[in-house]
Amino acid sequence: MPDTTLTKTRIRAGIWEGVLTGTSGIPVLDVQHLEQAIAGVTVAAIPERPGEFAVQVPIPAELLSEGVQTFLIRNRGTGQTLAHFTIITGVAMEDDVRAELDLLRAELDMLKRAFRRHCLETTV
Repeated sequence: MPDTTLTKTRIRAGIWEGVLTGTSGIPVLDVQHLEQAIAGVTVAAIPERPGEFAVQVPIPAELLSEGVQTFLIRNRGTGQTLAHFTIITGVAMEDDVRAELDLLRAELDMLKRAFRRHCLETTV
C-alpha cells in the first residue's frame, strides 16, 4: 500500500483544504492547535477520483492572534502526522524560523505525551 499523503490545495474563507491519498478507506483525522482539538474536520471521497479524499479543516477565528499559529493534522487510527499548516498574523516576519520552531514545539509536546503514556502503560 502506498504512503498516506495529505497535500494542501488552498485556504479559502477560513477553511484549510487538502487532498488525502494512499489510504484504503476514509480515515478519521484529528487536528490539534496548542493541544486543543479542532472540531468540524471533514473527510469525503472525491467521486471522480477513486482513492482520493477531500479534507476540510475549519480555522476558528478565536484561535487566531498575533504571532505564529500551527495546526497539526494526524490520522487518529495510526497517530501518523499527515500535514501541518501555519498561520502568521501581525508583524511581517523576515524568516519562517518561528513557524518551524512552533511546529517543533507542537510535535515535541505530542511526543512527550506519547512517551508519558507509554511509561504509564509499561509500569503497570
